[in-house]
Amino acid sequence: MSNKVKIGISIGDVNGIGLEVILKTLANNSILDYCTPIVYGHTKVASYHRKALGLTDFNFNVINSASLANPKKANLINCWEEDVKIELGISTEIGGKYALLSLEKATEDLISGEIDALVTAPINKFNIQSETFKFPGHTEYLQERSGSSDVLMFLISEDLKVGVVTGHIPLKDVAGTITKDMIVKKLKLINESLKKDFWIEKPKIAILGLNPHAGDNGLLGSEEADIIIPAIQEAFDKGIICFGPYPADGFFGNNTYKQFDAVLAMYHDQGLIPFKSIAFSTGVNYTAGLKVVRTSPDHGTGYDIAGKNVADPTSFIEAIFAATHIVKNRREQESLLSTQLRSGGKIIETASDVKDDAN
Repeated sequence: MSNKVKIGISIGDVNGIGLEVILKTLANNSILDYCTPIVYGHTKVASYHRKALGLTDFNFNVINSASLANPKKANLINCWEEDVKIELGISTEIGGKYALLSLEKATEDLISGEIDALVTAPINKFNIQSETFKFPGHTEYLQERSGSSDVLMFLISEDLKVGVVTGHIPLKDVAGTITKDMIVKKLKLINESLKKDFWIEKPKIAILGLNPHAGDNGLLGSEEADIIIPAIQEAFDKGIICFGPYPADGFFGNNTYKQFDAVLAMYHDQGLIPFKSIAFSTGVNYTAGLKVVRTSPDHGTGYDIAGKNVADPTSFIEAIFAATHIVKNRREQESLLSTQLRSGGKIIETASDVKDDAN
């Protein structure tokens, strides 16, 4: 039991569907066969949502720290003391304040190693803004907090995995932001993640064009010829198996994506619209490239259905499974690496030691 993966869960906006999908997930005790869940929030807020859902038979095991988590129960850490005014379905300053308190405490435990992975319930990117949170979203916040040099928004499901070169930026800024080096870095992150986190030995990656018809030989834009194709060539020369650029509409329309292990889109909606169309209920948002493991469901706060007991927890359940599997894959890879190095006559305990040794 001591080796069970500890999954920290931030509650997101208290006025959204975050706690609903969390409670629906944890009310099924079978989740405890896979991991030890630890929710970062408050008992009173959880109780409010629990009563709204009619989950009278479900209770949290309240603890003071992640080290005290009971592997046979759903655990909860109180992150504040005061009462919170809940207004389901409404974006409020209070909703953002307590979403941040939950996230901050969970992130602190994630970085310190008190938990093995973090699953984040949806936040409102507007009302969470404050002196301590000036980020477009979870991805950028966790990148800074964990000290990771580069990260990738990676939408994953059993049938499709999509990364994006540019994330939460205005569409008008996309073309001016994309560079050859940026594309190569994102391809490297996808390639490394597919190998380390998903155990795909020789990943094959597709790259989408930026312009309609992938530029149509320069008629509809020059970014493909000037930036994307040279990036693909450089990445291929570095051992990354990648092809493109493909026109996005036909690529997804004729199911070409099924021939690849992952797809790199140039901007947010180019990748996320087809992903959510294909895998909305089972899709997971994974932040590849972090030194820590973080996943989330691929939906938002759902204000329009908050409190109506109709939110589907499937994506949140898949986010917990994905985080658990990635942690286990990393552990096993580290163990295999350690064994190989020992057999070679040199004892190095962890993958991080290997990196340090190489430097």
